[in-house]
Amino acid sequence: MKDWPWYYFILIAVLIIGFFYLLYYKPKSSELHSLKDNRERTEREVIQLRAKKKQMDKIEARVQQMDITLRNLETIIPSKKETSDILTRTQQLAYDSNLDIKKYTPKGEVLKEFYSDWPIEIEVHGNYHNLAKFFAKLSNFSRLFTVENFSIKNLKPQTANTTISAKFITQTYIQREASAESKPKSRRRQP
Repeated sequence: MKDWPWYYFILIAVLIIGFFYLLYYKPKSSELHSLKDNRERTEREVIQLRAKKKQMDKIEARVQQMDITLRNLETIIPSKKETSDILTRTQQLAYDSNLDIKKYTPKGEVLKEFYSDWPIEIEVHGNYHNLAKFFAKLSNFSRLFTVENFSIKNLKPQTANTTISAKFITQTYIQREASAESKPKSRRRQP
């Protein structure tokens, strides 16, 4: 080996470098490139998933807000008829307004698409000021009420606290349950 010419040493060095390149460097280089590609793909997926998570958080916040709104609306238009509660409260409102309830007649429900009207015919005796107080208190009631077919007559004989007779129909509303066909199937989230 000592008597070999110098270009043999260069040829052997080139062969060693070539074998090193073919057997070690090239496979490791392609493996490194595939790892980089996988990493970039994974980073893109992570960015997309983070964007979807932000959207999901916004949707969940909106659903929570809608749940709060629904609960508030259910106090205004409840899902069940509360006859005794309505009777007790309207009598208390009339009493607080110094009115005498002479007639209180709940009528049958009138079905609508999403709710039912529940008319209640009421006749009270009192004076104008007390009747106005009653309507003001009724408007601040937690449930939704409307007043229809309103009429006032003078009473004979009149006293200091009873000068008029008022007849009207108050309507309150009841939320109707959706039918089985129109009710969307609820999806439960898997934990």
